[in-house]
Amino acid sequence: MNDSIERKRGAILSYVSIIISTIVQLLYTPLLIRMLGQSEYGLYSLVSSIIGYLTVLDLGFGNAIIVYTAKYREQKKYKEEQKLHGMFFAIFCIIGLIAGSLGLVLFFSSTSLFGDTMTNIELIKMKIMLLILSFNLAITFPFSIFSSIISAYEQFTFQKIMSILNTILKPLLMIPLLFLGYRSITMCIVITCANIFVLISNYIYCKKKIKLKIKFQGFDKKLFITIFSYSFFICLGVIVDKINWSLDQFILGAVSGTIAVSVYAVASQLNQLFVNLSTAISSVLLPKMSKMVAKNASPDELTNEMIKVGRMQCFVIFLMVSGLVLFGKEFIMWWAGNNFEEAYYIALILIIPLSIPLIQNLGLSIMQAKNMHKFRAVLLVFIAILNIVVSIPLAKLYDGIGSAIGTSISLILGNIIIMNIYYYKKVKINIFKFWKEIVKLILPLIIPIIIILIVMNLYGYNSFINIIIYALLYTIIYTIIAYNFSMNNYEKKLVINTLKKLKLLRG
Repeated sequence: MNDSIERKRGAILSYVSIIISTIVQLLYTPLLIRMLGQSEYGLYSLVSSIIGYLTVLDLGFGNAIIVYTAKYREQKKYKEEQKLHGMFFAIFCIIGLIAGSLGLVLFFSSTSLFGDTMTNIELIKMKIMLLILSFNLAITFPFSIFSSIISAYEQFTFQKIMSILNTILKPLLMIPLLFLGYRSITMCIVITCANIFVLISNYIYCKKKIKLKIKFQGFDKKLFITIFSYSFFICLGVIVDKINWSLDQFILGAVSGTIAVSVYAVASQLNQLFVNLSTAISSVLLPKMSKMVAKNASPDELTNEMIKVGRMQCFVIFLMVSGLVLFGKEFIMWWAGNNFEEAYYIALILIIPLSIPLIQNLGLSIMQAKNMHKFRAVLLVFIAILNIVVSIPLAKLYDGIGSAIGTSISLILGNIIIMNIYYYKKVKINIFKFWKEIVKLILPLIIPIIIILIVMNLYGYNSFINIIIYALLYTIIYTIIAYNFSMNNYEKKLVINTLKKLKLLRG
């Protein structure tokens, strides 16, 4: 019962975190662009993207720790759990050293990689930021085990609160420094300090609340091979995601320069928002899926769970996608500046096809719990190669839009077409039933789109205030139509109960 409450709180706090993160981005990003300048903002985005590649050194172990800890808890194998934690804490310490060393390699290689498109001052700043963020990553790996353990114990309330604090803390520290004249290098220092605060908090929580004791009890080769065979394919999937969502900025930095990177980075922020929205619910359900699989849940039970979560995600994702299409162009130009109009088209090219796998995100958790994620990982490696082959020439011809088209093609082929076939044939998810339920949900939601288009046609765009008014009006109409014509009884009850808990309704 407590786990169920934690999952619900975790999902609610995930959306609270996303709302706060969105507000922070809306206020903070345009300030960054104007204070740093388009070029330095692009440089900072590029360095962050490059360091992001090193996170694949996790090798999927963080995810594996969640799954195996949840299974050991379910089976009451506490000694095996302690042995697992001790062994992987040692492994993560080694990975942290490797990450730091690779950061040094990037430091010394940056001139040969980007010297043709950057000035000497930009290269110097890049090297300093690479050192700071490499150090950040090196200390993150050993402490990341505590975050995985907190997830496995389904202590989502604490975890999401720390995420919210981290989101708020960085701009609160950085904005005064920006006005004092500090720039991108100081940003990297602030990010590192905020991250250290979260890591230490996770450690203290594990020690005090979970009563965790990590002791290295030797290297269990058999256990390591079992877990590595599971996590290796998760790692492949992570690598593919990094290629799909970060490689474009790397390519643009090499062939077009920091201005093109800055435009793509704005679109990428919107893309990341959609990813966060999709995982707000599914991210807290991996332990539950692991327990269901351990209890031999039937394909029908897993299908129904996927439909239930998919529908809830669809309400939010469809609102965001339709809102982007309707209001995105004017909003981005106001938010980031007139030089960023192209970011709207990049965002559309990326986000519209992305919305389909995002609605199905729980399917990945089901596959991981059933240890069936190998196929997706191998498939997406080939899709990522296709992405590289297509994106490089398209980037040379059409800059960010070309890169986005390459990514979108690979996304449609791999994550949508082939993966839906695999869900149906191998995972035994009734994908026809799933999409039937989603289509039934979406059809009434065409009505608010038609209404707002008529209103916008009649009154037009006169100012940014119009955009805000139209967006609010659209959200209100959307919510009314969704509640009355799209939601089933379970979803309506969930909304009512949530509003009561938030004290927005009486009774």
